[in-house]
Amino acid sequence: MNNKLINWSIFILLCFIWGSSFILMKVANQALTPYHVAALRIFSASLIFIPFAIFHVKNVPGKTLGLLTIAGFFGNLLPAFCFAIALLKIDSGLTGILNALTPLCVVVTGIIFFKDRVASQKIIGVLTGFTGLCLLTITQENISFKNAGYASLILLATLSYGMNVNFVSHYLNHLRPLHIATISLAFMSIPSGLVLWRQGFFQVDFADTHVQWAIINCMLLGIAGSAFATILFYVLVQKASGLFASLVTYGIPFVALFWGFLDGEPVTLTALICLGIILFGVYLTNKNGKKKAKPG
Repeated sequence: MNNKLINWSIFILLCFIWGSSFILMKVANQALTPYHVAALRIFSASLIFIPFAIFHVKNVPGKTLGLLTIAGFFGNLLPAFCFAIALLKIDSGLTGILNALTPLCVVVTGIIFFKDRVASQKIIGVLTGFTGLCLLTITQENISFKNAGYASLILLATLSYGMNVNFVSHYLNHLRPLHIATISLAFMSIPSGLVLWRQGFFQVDFADTHVQWAIINCMLLGIAGSAFATILFYVLVQKASGLFASLVTYGIPFVALFWGFLDGEPVTLTALICLGIILFGVYLTNKNGKKKAKPG
């Protein structure tokens, strides 16, 4: 199968998975604390991966294990807590715009911390896509800036993602994506398990149907949104580029419009134009960039 087709297929699948994750977090937040939601998400993903990690760890140099722990922290653990806490206080429109800063954070952290040289065409593509996303969000709904202080948590998450994309591209590119995902997430079972214990998760009323439904949503979020999606993301980082992989955040509005369309909501011409701008930005960023695994 053509590499471009594979890359775009993974890209679209990640958009659907992560585009649906916000609703799962919001449902879970109704019966559990944000700390429970984030920790249970990562703990569920790590439990799935522990058996695989035990099998894969023998194929990874010992000196690399510390680097994989860093990848697990910046790529999964820290952002999970940032989003779970922030979504209690800020609306989805503002979250969508701030989350789409991830590609910009990939560029900025790559230049500052990893001395990357990013082609001007790619920077223009990132800015074009971000402009389209802002226009789409503004025209689709009113954005509330109430509790905007929590927006700093989303910014922290995007910076964390940006650091992780560059970190993996520069220092872990020699490893298979499956090894990176399984081992890095398996290591996160310890801190996430400690948070569940210290935050009193095991004392909640498990007989409550609302709690049960929240736990199911957290586990779905962990298995699909963290475990499975992390493998796909690292595959895309290696096959295309870290910058292109981070543009998945630009695809999330497509998912929102798709679910809205299935629910009977109209799709306006303005929305289609904005989505066209986003797609053009993604195209510019990915053009002639499939051969290198490094961001940009």
